Amino acid sequence: MHQRPQIVIDEKIPFIKGVLELYADVNYVEGAQIDSNIVANADALIVRTRTICNEALLKNSTVKFIATATIGTDHIDTAYCDGKGIFWTNAPGCNSGSVYQYIASVLSWLVLAKQMKLENLTLGVVGCGHVGSKIVRLGLLLGMKVLVNDPPLQRTRGGNFVSLEDLLQQADIVSLHTPLTRSGEDKTFHLIDSENLHKMKPSAWLVNSSRGEVVNGEALEIALDNKVIQGAVLDVWEQEPKISVGLLNRVGLATPHIAGYSADGKATATAMSVQALSRFFSLPLNTWQPGSIPLPQQSTLLTIDASNKTLSQLFAEVVWATYAITDDNERLRNAVADFEKQRGNYPIRREFQAYTINLKHGNSQLVDFLKALGFQVALS
Repeated sequence: MHQRPQIVIDEKIPFIKGVLELYADVNYVEGAQIDSNIVANADALIVRTRTICNEALLKNSTVKFIATATIGTDHIDTAYCDGKGIFWTNAPGCNSGSVYQYIASVLSWLVLAKQMKLENLTLGVVGCGHVGSKIVRLGLLLGMKVLVNDPPLQRTRGGNFVSLEDLLQQADIVSLHTPLTRSGEDKTFHLIDSENLHKMKPSAWLVNSSRGEVVNGEALEIALDNKVIQGAVLDVWEQEPKISVGLLNRVGLATPHIAGYSADGKATATAMSVQALSRFFSLPLNTWQPGSIPLPQQSTLLTIDASNKTLSQLFAEVVWATYAITDDNERLRNAVADFEKQRGNYPIRREFQAYTINLKHGNSQLVDFLKALGFQVALS
């Protein structure tokens, strides 16, 4: 090994520039441009989903360590890495709070734009890991009936799960939070296909913020055309970043794979990657955290009047003040060819804990509700 580790880092990973230079030689490269020549003499890679870490990339390299600053690992050939003794690590749960905020904004949009009364509806959550478990809790906080499907978890833990078929037949909103797996009994590739779309209620909405390939895009486009289901919200797409414009034009909300892109989530992912690399190469950064996370453009102190509002309405107003998903939707629709650019230059979005709600005409029950959602609250 070199005295100083040689590290290749995706240049879009935030908060990381200047952190490792004291202890390593660092090369920052656009994620999709990281190729076998660039990694040939590298000891370590810190990447995102746009860098495919497989035999073609790694075969003639000196890479011993890969950290991905993402939850997903489907861009890493883990079997190949394991066989070659290349240590790899991801950032499980790093952006679960961000995806939770994204889903909360979707639900808020359904209240504000579609006049849906969440407390009368059934939420189906497919996949109950770091993110899915937060969405289950959110549904219960909102007074929704919540159904959960997660076969691997059901086998290992047992508990109150339902079959996918039952969930699809009963849920008014189906939210997908599974990893992408292409084989085995828990295969999620095209989990939502034509057959399963036809099991859903005609009034139902499908929300996918997991991986694009979990939904058969062509089947969804046909289902939306034929009013098989009411609508869909997609953050992830097959063939990203070259996504189907036909499907884009048929979904209610379309965003460019940014559900997990809060500044808080990115900071956590970067910290987990730096700390893992530090442990592997014995560097003194085992507890490193970004110094400060930038604030959003809007004020983090929000005054909300609770007078004559249902829980759903209050929820929608508060969430919308922190993150209006329609901004991301409009940007993508106005410039679909800029999918990747919009991800790389995503505005600062802070999660609920960064905001303080000054609640007027509220009560202790509403304060507890807002705190349970993740906000700081002051009653006035």
